[in-house]
Amino acid sequence: MKTRAIVAWNVRRIRVDQGISQEKLAYDAGIDRSYMSSLERQSKNPTIDLLDRIAETLGVHLSDLFARPPKGARFAKTLPKNRKATRPRRRKK
Repeated sequence: MKTRAIVAWNVRRIRVDQGISQEKLAYDAGIDRSYMSSLERQSKNPTIDLLDRIAETLGVHLSDLFARPPKGARFAKTLPKNRKATRPRRRKK
């Protein structure tokens, strides 16, 4: 897997896990939403400064964006149409 693909996979995974839309992440990081979309589709090659801003906005260390996904890992699902993440259901005791 190429580095650009690893970064795209991690940005999307972390963003979706935190329930943040592309639009909100882009706004908070000070970049255009379409650029964020392109980054997640691997069609842009971001600078290290931009990746640092994205990592800071997501509240993760920059190195987390370069972590190789485990074998068999699936690409993160998209957020629902209303752009709010669903909370995990609690298990009944």
